[in-house]
This record gives sequence, C-alpha cells and structure tokens, in this order.
Amino acid sequence: MNSNKSTSYHFFIPYIVRVADVNYGGHVSNAAVLSFFQDGRIAYLKQFGYSELDIGGCGIILPEAHVLYQAEMFLGDELRIGVRISELRNSAFVMGYRIERGETETAQGTTNLVAFDYQIRKPCRLPEPFKEVVTLFEGLED
Repeated sequence: MNSNKSTSYHFFIPYIVRVADVNYGGHVSNAAVLSFFQDGRIAYLKQFGYSELDIGGCGIILPEAHVLYQAEMFLGDELRIGVRISELRNSAFVMGYRIERGETETAQGTTNLVAFDYQIRKPCRLPEPFKEVVTLFEGLED
C-alpha cells in the first residue's frame, strides 16, 4: 500500500526533525509541516535551476495549502519528503507532498501555487519552458 504511493513521487529529500520543529505537545508542529513542504518545494524547483522567485521569468505565490496528518513525528525522526507536481494549468499548478518515516506515511498534502510577477504584483501565465520540463519529469499529459 505505501509503496504504490511512493512510486508516484520521483523526487525526495531527507529531513531530520529539529528542536525548532517540535511544539509543546512533544511532536512536530503544524507550522513545521508547512516548512517541510516549502523545503521540499525549494529543492524540487532547484533541480531544474528554478526558485520560488524565478521559474523562468516570474515567481510563484501560495494561496492555498492542505495537510492531512497520518502519524505523529518526533524530535530526531529521520524523514523523507516527497514532492511532485500533479497538475499544470495556464497560470497555476498543484504540488503534492508526502512525508515518510521509514515505511510509515506521517503526513501528506497539497499546495496550489500561482505564477506571480512580483514586479507588477499580479498573477501571470506559467512560462512554457517550466511547463515543458515539469511535464517531462512528471510524465504528465499535455
């Protein structure tokens, strides 16, 4: 069951839970999980030579995030953060995330990201080279 989910992710980064990630309940905080997603997103984009501020002529902005917690995560846990782009639109895309500790999925989620021109402070179209490299990497249909 877990291996099927993992195979749909082609990109992972390792992460070890730090003291700053843990809340007063003794487990990873909600805010930390969103930071894990961002760390994964930054690394994913970097593999193509992009960043959150430049995906080939514009940046991205995050208007919506969803998280589903499956298991607690604790200080020192060795995690794998999977990242993928599951959907490309004209001006936006959906990124999926999967956090694993060993064979256990601890959290999953999505973020809706919009191409954003930070100079004029408005959404814009996704650059074609960005769409092409993602389509090829993820095996998405045109």
